[in-house]
Amino acid sequence: MPAPVRSSATPGGQAVLERVRQQAPYPNGRVIVLDDDHNTFQHVVNVLVKHIPGMTPDHAWQLAHQIDGQGSAVVWSGPLEQAELYHQQLSAEGLSMAPVERC
Repeated sequence: MPAPVRSSATPGGQAVLERVRQQAPYPNGRVIVLDDDHNTFQHVVNVLVKHIPGMTPDHAWQLAHQIDGQGSAVVWSGPLEQAELYHQQLSAEGLSMAPVERC
């Protein structure tokens, strides 16, 4: 898609066309862990603490309880590329995952 064009005039009255640069915001994503019957609370906590930056054991336990009680929990959200990485890492550790949700 071509960049939008803005028209302006010079002091001598000549029209000047300028390309206007637009930046789209970088897409974000949500990493969602789903409840299942084969992962223990301790395994979920260990995996979240291992792979999600800044995840504390206390917060991971809260998320594990939310996953168990509500069926799922958003465990991380931010730039889409990082969300895809964390999704892949958690999945490789055996957690049940929803597809990365764009937001």
